[in-house]
Amino acid sequence: MSGESLLGTQGHGIDAEVLSRYAQEIKSARDSGAEVAVVIGGGNIFRGVKGATQGMDRVQGDYMGMMATMINSMALQDALERLDVHTRLMSAIRMEQVAEPYIRRRAIRHLEKGRVVIFGSGTGNPYFTTDTAASLRAIEIEADVILKGTRVDGIFDSDPEVNPEAEKFDSITGDEILRRRLSVMDLTAFTLCRDNQTPIVIFNMDVPGNLEKVILQKKDIGSTVEWD
Repeated sequence: MSGESLLGTQGHGIDAEVLSRYAQEIKSARDSGAEVAVVIGGGNIFRGVKGATQGMDRVQGDYMGMMATMINSMALQDALERLDVHTRLMSAIRMEQVAEPYIRRRAIRHLEKGRVVIFGSGTGNPYFTTDTAASLRAIEIEADVILKGTRVDGIFDSDPEVNPEAEKFDSITGDEILRRRLSVMDLTAFTLCRDNQTPIVIFNMDVPGNLEKVILQKKDIGSTVEWD
């Protein structure tokens, strides 16, 4: 999930209405019978890459970005538990007062028990994005699919927020994405998914009901990345 989407109509921070809507979307997905694990970015609070362009040490900035993902993760956990959804927040950086340390087998067990698992603080390493964290965790827990919730309806041949005539792909191969140099995920995350044949669906998280529809494999929702 995009951290920047949590801005809503605000200039900074977390929009309570958007957070509540996202929590309801995740609850509906869990109630449909899916095991749900979540990785959420921190772009609404801080981005390490942006800090580096302003002269900040990149490693320091990336760790600050990881802390930003934990703030969003804690907020999402609270919103879910207010809906009576049992959750577990797991962090790649040790902070026992607020989260469990990430342990793969424990994460899988939580999912088997019907809990929503939130993976915070990325991979715990600088220079890796939350896209990479999501891909890595998905592969580790043997997820059936990665669902990337964005602000647009899927994968397009150009930016649909800039070009209203942009063409959407219902499905597209990984090789075609690389050939066209389309922006789907960062290259490290994309390569992890390709090497492990993990399917990816890109969809608009801001449309109510979309997450559940994607999980139930409704047609015409988002774009699917297929591997040869």
